Amino acid sequence: MAFKVPAEIAKAAIASGCTKCTITWQKLLVLGFLAGAYIAFGALLSEIVAGGLSNGTLTDPDGAIWKIALPGGLIKLAAGIVFPVGLMLVVIGGAELFTGNCMFAPISILNKEAGFKGLVINWTVVYIANLIGSMFVAFFLAYKCGYFNAIPWAGWAVTVANTKCGLDFATAFFRGVGCNWLVCLAIWLAISADDIAGKILAIWFPIMAFVTIGFEHSVANMFFIPLGIFVANNPTTATALAEANIKTGNLIGSAGWSNFFITNLVPVTLGNIVGAAIFVAMLYWYVYMSGPLCSSKK
Repeated sequence: MAFKVPAEIAKAAIASGCTKCTITWQKLLVLGFLAGAYIAFGALLSEIVAGGLSNGTLTDPDGAIWKIALPGGLIKLAAGIVFPVGLMLVVIGGAELFTGNCMFAPISILNKEAGFKGLVINWTVVYIANLIGSMFVAFFLAYKCGYFNAIPWAGWAVTVANTKCGLDFATAFFRGVGCNWLVCLAIWLAISADDIAGKILAIWFPIMAFVTIGFEHSVANMFFIPLGIFVANNPTTATALAEANIKTGNLIGSAGWSNFFITNLVPVTLGNIVGAAIFVAMLYWYVYMSGPLCSSKK
């Protein structure tokens, strides 16, 4: 299985970042929409899997229904196992993802092959397009398709959204740092692979890790939180949630549009930028691109 060594990965990342900072805004808008939708597909799959496992039942041959209580860690692992499909679609299919570009643009700027203006345009357009793509899937392909009209999926979607909106600034920020450190390492490792199978394996492990750990991804949250808001504000679904004793509002951390943007997206986005730009782009650029790697002195 062919692969690039770290110095070669850095050069490839710089070249990619240079390209990303010169793409027209119209194409960035389309590619950003696709990336938001792709990440949302992975998030939707993880919600379906984890939500189903959160309230599992088993019917025995006599017709008796038994409640299955799975450990929380296994439910998180199940969500982590399926979520990486989103980044696979982004990297292999080709799309513009804000969290990945938080690595590509800075490393190109550090190597003086891209400008700050290109970074601002790329980040701004891609972030907005990612939001549109994620919310499109959340509303039309998750909520409107009826997948979250019933317990346990409705309860899971609302609980996930409320939990994310209940994080304090520092917690959300540092979870954002950890998330995008791993996400950009997944992309970094995928660059090293020269075949599809290698790229899939490189992406899967770090993404599975960040989801299972519970780190915060700004673009994924553009799906998770709006979906929870849509479900909680559906009168029919709200009745089912009330009967299941699942609170949807009037409590600290209730998912709402202001909590979505201010309480969650702001700190998580800042953390994502730090995790990518400093812990991946800056450190790897310093080691492999800023002068000789080894001293010539004996």
